Amino acid sequence: MSPVLVIGAGVHGLTCGVVLAEAGRDVLIRTAERPRETTSAVAGAMWGPARLKPPERVLYWATLSHAEFTALARDESSGVHLASGRMAARFDLGDVVPPETKLIPDLQRCGEQELPDGFVWGYRGTVPLIDMPRYLDHLLERFQAAGGEIRLSPVQSLADAAAESDVVVNCTGVGAHELVGDPGVHPLFGQHVVVRNPGIDEYFIELSDGGEFTSWMPHGDRLVLGGISLDHDWRRRPRPEISDGILRRAARLEPRLADVEVLEETVGLRPGRDSVRVCTEDYEGARIVHDYGHAGCGVGLSWGCAFEVADLIEG
Repeated sequence: MSPVLVIGAGVHGLTCGVVLAEAGRDVLIRTAERPRETTSAVAGAMWGPARLKPPERVLYWATLSHAEFTALARDESSGVHLASGRMAARFDLGDVVPPETKLIPDLQRCGEQELPDGFVWGYRGTVPLIDMPRYLDHLLERFQAAGGEIRLSPVQSLADAAAESDVVVNCTGVGAHELVGDPGVHPLFGQHVVVRNPGIDEYFIELSDGGEFTSWMPHGDRLVLGGISLDHDWRRRPRPEISDGILRRAARLEPRLADVEVLEETVGLRPGRDSVRVCTEDYEGARIVHDYGHAGCGVGLSWGCAFEVADLIEG
């Protein structure tokens, strides 16, 4: 039996690789980018409610992922830690919250005095935050310790992958637009500004229906500021005007972020799609398991999707 071939070394490719390798399967990851060069590496990142389709399966994936990240937070070397913070909006979202929020043990509605100026709705709760460069290193170490192999070798087509392995796991993110020929996959351009942390230990994320929002995620001496989401934008370079807007909005809500030291500006293309695709396809004698289309929730759904991928392979 040939090794399972996983395409892509972002958070989904590596997590699928870990789950399969630790279950005793021979696994080869082929990737066009090293883990720290992927979009996953520049994510915020946090576990949180995912307003994606299909809702029932998203809830299942989020539930399994929450359990894994909570356990990982007990290992300081994983890059995962639990942090309190606020999810807030400038418009009233009412009392109905996504079902995933029931997993947050200390969730409570924010009082008016807990919200920044201009915000009218919010909740406070403790969730897993993930320092992505460290976390991807953790996943890679686990994968290799379980006997997995990773190779910097782009896969040109599904036909090539099917010729190499009987079982292929497609975790190419926005790359599925070309590899699979899926016209529903499109980039959601994201940009973050990483700054030296002035002493902030709580996260903040603005829930917004627009392209711009304000967020910060503390990871020790680093603070990741966001954010923006531009649909169908394939550019991969940071833009000064976007960074200026991120810094300006953050300082307006948190005075400690005024004149903060900028460490780097990062860009990634989140894989947008009408619904997340986790399914199997028979293709030229191979079983292809697709796992892509997670938009900005790839990290938060990664473990649940990886467990389902493993089930699909064994089934």
